[in-house]
Amino acid sequence: MAKRFYTLDDFDFEGKTVLVRVDFNSPVDLSTGEVSDDSRIRVHIPTLRELSGKGARVVVLAHQGRRGDPEFVSLKQHARILAELLGRPVGFVDDVYGERARRAIRNLKNGDILVLENVRFVPEEKAKLPPEKLAETGFVRSLAELADYYVNDAFSAAHRADASLVAFTHVLPAAAGRIMEREVRTLDKVSKNPEKPCVYSLGGLKIEDTFAIIRHVLREGVANRVLISGLIANAYLLVKGYNLGSVNRSLIEKKGCLSYFSATREVLNEFGEKIELPVDLAYDNGGKREEITLGELPVEKPIKDIGTKTIERYSQILRGAKTIVLNGPPGVFEEESFAVGTRKLFEAVAESEAFSLVGGAHTIAALRRFGLEKRVSYSTVAGGAFITYLSGEKLPAIEALEKSYEKGSKHVS
Repeated sequence: MAKRFYTLDDFDFEGKTVLVRVDFNSPVDLSTGEVSDDSRIRVHIPTLRELSGKGARVVVLAHQGRRGDPEFVSLKQHARILAELLGRPVGFVDDVYGERARRAIRNLKNGDILVLENVRFVPEEKAKLPPEKLAETGFVRSLAELADYYVNDAFSAAHRADASLVAFTHVLPAAAGRIMEREVRTLDKVSKNPEKPCVYSLGGLKIEDTFAIIRHVLREGVANRVLISGLIANAYLLVKGYNLGSVNRSLIEKKGCLSYFSATREVLNEFGEKIELPVDLAYDNGGKREEITLGELPVEKPIKDIGTKTIERYSQILRGAKTIVLNGPPGVFEEESFAVGTRKLFEAVAESEAFSLVGGAHTIAALRRFGLEKRVSYSTVAGGAFITYLSGEKLPAIEALEKSYEKGSKHVS
């Protein structure tokens, strides 16, 4: 792969102040206000440990939640969790770019790590301005004048054009952190020129996400086959003229799938032979799993999984693949009776000799439930950025790093 941006290998960080944008945005237990899953903090440990070990003065920028949401909280506990994971002290200041933050940055010693307050506490972070204008805001200028380098390690937020993600590259030499570098390299492996046959297995609830991927990978010849399951498969079946019953049609409509019917029909007409849809389904009959073929529809019970024949067909295709992208569970895996499809398909992925990329929070949660997380090639905690990248769209934060690389830097070692 041609070099697209600078990495941590390209700069000498010893004695330098480095602004590091990470994505600490974590689930919060609303009853306690505590972070309930530290995965997104843990993933940045390699980058932060490496920079600290190289003698950098590390200043961490991150966000948590959105304004108005219950999860819109301080990063104080995130700093505490980071310290526990690193096994060393980590500073925190309840300020982003005011005098308290600036003083704390100036007082850093080589190897120190300081977490600033939630960047979304400052209005400039979400200002609707082009990157070059965001670079002129007080937020960016105040921190940039205290720093020598900027490192972006927040791949899972890379689809956003927030100030802390796209503006610092205009005023500081910029590099990708280790997780950013690894995620882009891995996604390129499955989306640019994957080893064939390449199979995308897409499930879950969000037709808008999977539709964008399906359209791109089939039109560009990236995937040989796309396996569709979950609620989105029901929507595709509806487009093909199957009557799923009013209960299931209502759920499809509630999730906003109907607005994609025209576009879905176009994709089916153009690439129908490459798109696999279920041939049987499992529905909830008072808590009991029952299966039904397409010819036996409609059913006035909620469909919650793919059926046995579909599981066998999909599993066979997955075992024969050389590259697999897995996003979205095929069924309601949280309920034991309807976890069959998810477990069997995920086991097929684990048993295959393919390079397998798994993305999406629910998908990874299912992998963990079935003890398969370590049996796939790569898993990513990214959500929106993962979908956007596989859909062939540009990610603003990566574009910012690429433009910085194109401009070059006098500070490269």
